[in-house]
Amino acid sequence: MGKGIELKQLDDYLWEIPKSGAMRVPGRIYASAELMVDIEKDEAPQQVANVACLPGIVGYSLAMPDIHWGYGFAIGGVAAFDLDEGIISPGGVGYDINCGVRLMRAGLERREIEPCLEDLVGALFTQIPAGVGSSGKVKLKAKEFERMLTQGARWAVGQGYGDSSDLDHVEEQGCMTGANPEQVSKKAYERGLDQLGTLGSGNHFVEIGYVDEVYDERAAQVFGLRRDGVTVTIHTGSRGFGHQVCEDFIRTFKAAVDRYGIRLPDWQLCCAPILSKEGQAYLEAMACAINFGFANRQMIGEWVRRAFQQVLKQSPRRLDLQVVYEVAHNIAKIERHQVGKKQKEVCVHRKGATRAFPAGHPEVPEDYRAVGQPVLIPGDMGRYSYVLAGAPGAMEQTFGSTCHGAGRLLSRSQAKKQIDVRRVLEEMSSRGIRLMARGRRTIAEEVPAAYKDVSLVVETVHRAGISTKVARLRPLGVIKG
Repeated sequence: MGKGIELKQLDDYLWEIPKSGAMRVPGRIYASAELMVDIEKDEAPQQVANVACLPGIVGYSLAMPDIHWGYGFAIGGVAAFDLDEGIISPGGVGYDINCGVRLMRAGLERREIEPCLEDLVGALFTQIPAGVGSSGKVKLKAKEFERMLTQGARWAVGQGYGDSSDLDHVEEQGCMTGANPEQVSKKAYERGLDQLGTLGSGNHFVEIGYVDEVYDERAAQVFGLRRDGVTVTIHTGSRGFGHQVCEDFIRTFKAAVDRYGIRLPDWQLCCAPILSKEGQAYLEAMACAINFGFANRQMIGEWVRRAFQQVLKQSPRRLDLQVVYEVAHNIAKIERHQVGKKQKEVCVHRKGATRAFPAGHPEVPEDYRAVGQPVLIPGDMGRYSYVLAGAPGAMEQTFGSTCHGAGRLLSRSQAKKQIDVRRVLEEMSSRGIRLMARGRRTIAEEVPAAYKDVSLVVETVHRAGISTKVARLRPLGVIKG
């Protein structure tokens, strides 16, 4: 594993990398012994140790149980930085800024949609542009595009995509403040102008499912989830726009590292002080990409509603497709947390990690405040996904953070070499799952065998007390790029 990282087991679900060398804080990985077997096979634990070397880091360099190797930070990594002495790093946010998940629930039961499932999946596939380089149905002029970058999902609602009530159940109410389009490059504009309202490729998807298990009846009722109730999950981000913002600032920050005298164990951790000119510019550009992601999912959510209306020939009131919650998992945010004996503002990087605020937290939607923020953990397209609720342990241990998905076992290239796509399609069909994708390559990259069993990941964060199980969702139909 990596460079011989020492791992000390603290309990059944928590491991520590003791502080050594240039590390400013210890590292901590949340994982069961079973999950740790795979985690130790790649460089991700070394990346946790590397992040612990960055200036201004507080508490611990953290990793969730879906951790695997990423650019700079491991995917599944969480780190908080002091605002005065700390840094901001594009590698701690990721290329797909504000990649996130929206969960919707319908006023329908599974039996009502099964007879027309194939038509529903086909309608979604027709309504929602998907795939590498896919272009959206909405073409914006530059000034309107800038408005979207500053207003996020609020802009989309103003254009007739959904209702303002949707935003009550979106992180940041669908709009990140501080966005400044002047910090965005011409190339980012060019890549993003025609991609709004598109799904993208890779692990992005829209999935029709149903609730097959409820673990916490009270929380499920508060979230509007019931056994056999129909759900729709949307997983996508800021597309080529966010990717270019990340690319631009990696270039900028590589030059800034020497200027600010920052020593790095890995150049992929290039960064700048939060309060520096470069750091503030990245925060402003990142907020634009975050708002692109929020607007993107808001528009796709509306097209989901239209597809259901088209196929089921039912009124919006009868369908009752409502947003349960939407959460980001590639983001850096200024938040207030307990650091030692003091409450202070820190910059929390969550890369492949999800916010998990507990009951009573003022940023949890008022109608959910008694049970905590919904936490959305998609699995793979052949098994199941989970809804959890934020727990007090997240605020005490992980800066209000938890896992974001199953985590990969095989790289995309490994999956393509090892997987028989035809057999996978036959297996999914035998389970009653309808799948539509733009190409067989995407299916090969995203087959269930390429991912950890998400139930093991979810059980770890549940047992560790950083988020608690509410319900399990089973897939019925999936569209991918």
